Amino acid sequence: MASSKEYLEFILGQLSELEEITYRAMMGEFIIYYRGKIVGGIYDDRLLVKPVKSAISYMPTAPYELPYEGAKEMLLVDEVDNKEFLTGLFHAMYGELPAPKPKKKK
Repeated sequence: MASSKEYLEFILGQLSELEEITYRAMMGEFIIYYRGKIVGGIYDDRLLVKPVKSAISYMPTAPYELPYEGAKEMLLVDEVDNKEFLTGLFHAMYGELPAPKPKKKK
């Protein structure tokens, strides 16, 4: 099941306090970037984030879920209605997220 554009717009609205939030559509789902780094994505209308230490401590009871078959587990963000919570989560995670891989020259 693919994610809806409406859910993407809702999440982007909830993250509107943050600068440099971008996304990329990928096979019916959406990858979410914060200041150029992948934070997580929207899969089956669920916001999932990478399970870095800061995210785990920010959401200690968050369940691990698979974004799709064969993928690594990610943390489910339940509090998508809470703008301040989401903003704080993304701020907390940013320093731990891996830098984007350099693009190969053609």
